[in-house]
Amino acid sequence: MRTARELFRAGDVVEIVKISRRQLQYWAQTDLVRPSVMTPGGHGRYTFEDLVAVKAAKRLIDAGISVQRIRKSIHALTRLLPTVEKPLSELVLVATGDVVLAFKDGTAFDALSGQEWVFEVARFVREVEAWRDAARTRDARPAAPPALIASGSSG
Repeated sequence: MRTARELFRAGDVVEIVKISRRQLQYWAQTDLVRPSVMTPGGHGRYTFEDLVAVKAAKRLIDAGISVQRIRKSIHALTRLLPTVEKPLSELVLVATGDVVLAFKDGTAFDALSGQEWVFEVARFVREVEAWRDAARTRDARPAAPPALIASGSSG
C-alpha cells in the first residue's frame, strides 16, 4: 500500500484519476497542476497532494468549468489567500454553473472575485437572537392591571 509521502509516476496518476497522459502533460505545461518533484532525468513525480489537485481539476472540468477559468481561479485564490499555495488541493472548490466557489474556514466565496456567497448560519442565528432580545427589551412595557369586570347585579 502506498503512503501519502510516496511519489507517483505520470502513468500512475493517469490510471488513478482516469485522465489521458496527454491531458496530464498539458495541465503540467500550462501550469494547471505540476508535479511537485522532478527526477534528475527530468521526469515528473506527483505527491498525494498533487493527486488531489489533479482530481479536483478533473471534477471541475467534468462539471463544465473551462481549464482557463480554473487557472484564473487558482491565480485569484493565491492572491486572495496568500497562505494558500495550492488551491486545488488545499481548498474545497465547487462548480455552480460557470462560477467556482472556494470554501475556507466555514465561508464560501467566488474564487475569482472573492465575493462571499454563503454566510455562517451559526453566526446568523446569534444575530437573530440578539435582535430578538433587543426587540423584547424595546417592547417591554409594564403590564397593565387586569381589567375589572362589572358584575351584572342590579339593585
